[in-house]
Order: sequence, then C-alpha cells, then structure tokens
Amino acid sequence: MAYEFTASRVSGDGNAVFPDKLIITDEHVIYRKSRVIGYKETKIRLSSVGSVSVRQHLLFADIIIESKGGNVIEARGFSRGEAREIADLLEE
Repeated sequence: MAYEFTASRVSGDGNAVFPDKLIITDEHVIYRKSRVIGYKETKIRLSSVGSVSVRQHLLFADIIIESKGGNVIEARGFSRGEAREIADLLEE
C-alpha cells in the first residue's frame, strides 16, 4: 500500500510552484521535488530509516528523515497533522 503526501503551496519554502512530495510504500520512502524540467528524487529503504523528526512551525511542519547510511531527506511545508501521520507511518 502506498501513501502520498504533498506539501501545501502556501507554506513558503519554494513550494508555491513545485511543492515537496513524500511517497511511502511498503519498502521505500521517496522524496520528490519537481523542477521546471523533470524532478529530483531521493529514495530510502524503510529498513534503512535511522530516525524521523518533525520540526513544527506556527502553521506548518517539516519532516526530517535520516537513513542509517547518512542520507537526509528534509521535506518542508506539510500540515502539522500530516507531519505527525508521516512520522507515525515511518516509525512502525
């Protein structure tokens, strides 16, 4: 089963045109940032996720995912509820 979360366009952080997107599948967490042409994608196996933290702001929250190998995904501009849901899914 796959879960897909898209950051709010009004959160700032460059999300107005190309919002951050997190996709959580049974085996991977995928961070996708669109660009004018194409997109940048970072993929980490769920078994390699070392830590997940949520940085809460006044209205929105950021998700920081660190792998055991040192890769870091920092996705910005999610609602606080979505951020908590993402963290819960990754901590299972």
